[in-house]
Amino acid sequence: MFNKYRSQQFKFYNDHRKLLEEKKEVIIGLEKHFAEELQKIIEKNIDRIREEYNEASYLFPFWQNYPPEERGRKPKGDQFPWIEVGEHVIGSKIRRLFESKYSVFDYGLPTGADERFVLKGELVQRVTSGLTDSCWLFVDIKSVGPRDDFPHAVLSHNQVSGDGLWIRDGEGLKNTVISAKGKRTEHEFHCTLPPIYILSDGTMAPVVTIIVKPVYRMLSLGKGELKTGQPLDRIGIITVPNGILLGGKEGYLRKYPGLFFPGKDDKEKDPLKVRARISFDLLKKIADWRVKYILAQ
Repeated sequence: MFNKYRSQQFKFYNDHRKLLEEKKEVIIGLEKHFAEELQKIIEKNIDRIREEYNEASYLFPFWQNYPPEERGRKPKGDQFPWIEVGEHVIGSKIRRLFESKYSVFDYGLPTGADERFVLKGELVQRVTSGLTDSCWLFVDIKSVGPRDDFPHAVLSHNQVSGDGLWIRDGEGLKNTVISAKGKRTEHEFHCTLPPIYILSDGTMAPVVTIIVKPVYRMLSLGKGELKTGQPLDRIGIITVPNGILLGGKEGYLRKYPGLFFPGKDDKEKDPLKVRARISFDLLKKIADWRVKYILAQ
């Protein structure tokens, strides 16, 4: 199975990659389309999302003796990690909500984002001007509270697509290493996703990566009471550029230095798995639709 379609995929991949390098507007159009689609379906379902998200606080008596493990450095102890709340309330819905307009396929991948599925349909074909009817959508849910609501997101190597160079049939695809540059430090960032996939039936599926960022409030802040609730405040939709848009002489990495900057991992972490942060301010300079928020109150 590993090599049954390899030669066909090798040729199709390089043909389509070259075409998309020449027609980058196709990728940009797909990213904009699905950022707006995701915004629409979340806005349409925001009442239910808010209700189900906030239920986690009302259910406090049932889990208060078995709270989620504190994360981060030197936590103050007055808030609970709400990561799984966002993943289950919002992340698990996204696939179902897309089913009204697209055919959704859960093709297997051993690594990747929290939610990852192929969307097929006439809408995709229209956006790509007939180049393909498929897109592989990767969605990561990154819940934060008021203390860690910064204008950036921390991304793992499995959450960003690279330039995807496949030079020799037998060697498989490799991404050029990205440099995450900060004001004082710099490190390599080894993103692992390809910019496009060629499925076994010859279908080309460009990768679109979106961060969904639920932001919760802490009712305890300013009231002198601890742990009184963590209701949903707003939801961010942040669209990360495809690797074909990032690389090259005209790529975003050159045009916007600091788009990726050092993450929060220590020196002991495997250098191939070190994370990087992506700047929302620079994403908005690329295009304002790449960073949008939906109010949930």
